[in-house]
Amino acid sequence: MKVLVTGGAGYIGGVVAARLLAAGHEVVVLDDLSTGHADAVPAGASLVRGTLRDASCDVLSGGGFDAVLHFAAKSLVGESVANPALYWDKNLGETLALLDAMRRADVRRIVFSSTAATYGEPESTPIEETAPTRPTNPYGASKLAIDTTLAEYARLHGLGGVSLRYFNVAGALLDGGLALGERHTVETHLIPNVLKIALGDGDAVRMFGDDYPTPDGTCVRDYVHVVDLAAAHLLALDACEPGVHEVFNLGSGSGYSVREVVDVCRAVTGRPIPAEVDARRPGDPAVLIASSDKIHRMLGWKPERDLTAMVRDAWTFLSAAR
Repeated sequence: MKVLVTGGAGYIGGVVAARLLAAGHEVVVLDDLSTGHADAVPAGASLVRGTLRDASCDVLSGGGFDAVLHFAAKSLVGESVANPALYWDKNLGETLALLDAMRRADVRRIVFSSTAATYGEPESTPIEETAPTRPTNPYGASKLAIDTTLAEYARLHGLGGVSLRYFNVAGALLDGGLALGERHTVETHLIPNVLKIALGDGDAVRMFGDDYPTPDGTCVRDYVHVVDLAAAHLLALDACEPGVHEVFNLGSGSGYSVREVVDVCRAVTGRPIPAEVDARRPGDPAVLIASSDKIHRMLGWKPERDLTAMVRDAWTFLSAAR
């Protein structure tokens, strides 16, 4: 199968591209490198530099593509609040350009990198795909708009689409000489930020609130290893059915508190990693955990790697990058 991976020079896109190649697929990466890295594109994949609006039509019109895996997006919540127009333009606007290019090239399958931010603050956990979607920021709203658009393209144009809603992705792909992990200019994820403290970048981990209704008072979040996440994308690719749009959550079904994450990072690194408690951040739910029962039932996917494996692989990648 010949696959276009948009945003394939980023963290998750690069890992998925590598797994596609290992499974025997032909891979072309389209990325403008605004946040991605050319050296994150695995050997064996072709890289086309450009935006979806400018380049997707030319790339797809070359013919021979069977599917698209769509990761390219703006993804900083704070930035989306400060500049919502940018997120509607880049996320929804460029996706519409991609979908039109797919129609012209008669490419009928797409797997989309959606987000748990589409749910906003849930009424209950674990969160199922049937839960109300009430995003609390323009980032989540733009991703939900794409999910809705894919459903309409499936209904009206026979597209086969799958939206995968992630919670917290962590870890790295370490496969022989191949190492792909998180390298964000603006890092917002807990695990790499804790590990950076262990490497000497900063004085202490900031824990926002320790009085939540959770076992240790800190927020609980769901985490999934990036390699397990990539496996779900390959299963979703094979499951794309013409005229059908499916939504699947990807998570562990259980959660880890901020204190538990810090403790595991201390155990893996063998370093003390100081932590300080700050005030709660507005809008932080106490618990966010995904139900992945649907994708397990329909596609047979379940995560195989626990938090220790995520931290260990992330630590190996970050330490080697120094």
